[in-house]
Amino acid sequence: MQDVKVTIIDREGEKHNLVAPTDMNMNIMELCKAYELPVLGECGGMAMCATCQCYLESEITLPEQSDDELDMLDQAFHVEENSRLGCQIQISEEIDGIVLRLAPE
Repeated sequence: MQDVKVTIIDREGEKHNLVAPTDMNMNIMELCKAYELPVLGECGGMAMCATCQCYLESEITLPEQSDDELDMLDQAFHVEENSRLGCQIQISEEIDGIVLRLAPE
């Protein structure tokens, strides 16, 4: 089992250094909920609500956004160029060291 390090900056600016397993098929939204960070994830990870929106603040290269993710972000508030849906970022070795900031609610 390989764990990766994930840093989440909450809405108050506090950094949370999390450890994420790569062998459980989790995504960032699920990881935040597991650590009891204030991420709603109302749609359960289906890219249908944007309540897990975050901003990529590191130089990690993520896979291209799906049409569903882009469509949801088109309807969301507080969208920036580096906006992503946490539910669409899979925990994998490729994201080791990623830094994400939670978007305003």
